Amino acid sequence: MLGTMLAGSKKYTAIGMLGKATDTLDATGKVTEEKPYDQVTKGDLENVLQKFTGDIMQVPPLYSALKKDGERLSTLMKRGEAVEAKPARPVRVYSLSLQQFQPPLFTLDVECGGGFYVRSLVNDIGKELSTCASVQELTRTKQGPFTLEEHALHEDKWTIDDIAQSLEHCTALLLGEPARKKLKTEHPGETAVICEEK
Repeated sequence: MLGTMLAGSKKYTAIGMLGKATDTLDATGKVTEEKPYDQVTKGDLENVLQKFTGDIMQVPPLYSALKKDGERLSTLMKRGEAVEAKPARPVRVYSLSLQQFQPPLFTLDVECGGGFYVRSLVNDIGKELSTCASVQELTRTKQGPFTLEEHALHEDKWTIDDIAQSLEHCTALLLGEPARKKLKTEHPGETAVICEEK
């Protein structure tokens, strides 16, 4: 079911920082470049966002889950091996908006398709503004039909019963109809029953 759960658009809230680039394109990496950002206005940032909306080409980060010879690029990078950047590839951005601008920080809301990297977006925005930028915080707020606000299971609800009830609700969302369904299990002769959404 994981493949089905990961399908659909994704939404993120990202806090970027102007004037500082890192090797991972986020706050966990080593600083690779620092540039002035005083010239950047809110209007400049809003205008640049239009260039990154719709069907665009994007170069994925070197620190990523993409693979070379069966190994993640991030694993190779951490071992100090030389890794060539992957070529730009088509990605889709459904919506992109500036929520807050308090230099050097800015907050974006992004809705995108699969294969999109918010870290690359923030890095590219920095370059487009003749400075540099990196992600400071990143929160996925939506994945397909699931939203953080409506579907996250809070830690005090991490019991077998609450998890089972949550899974029933989520499975009903995935199936798109609140009806009883049978799913195949790994063991022949067994079936798992998915209950009606409550």
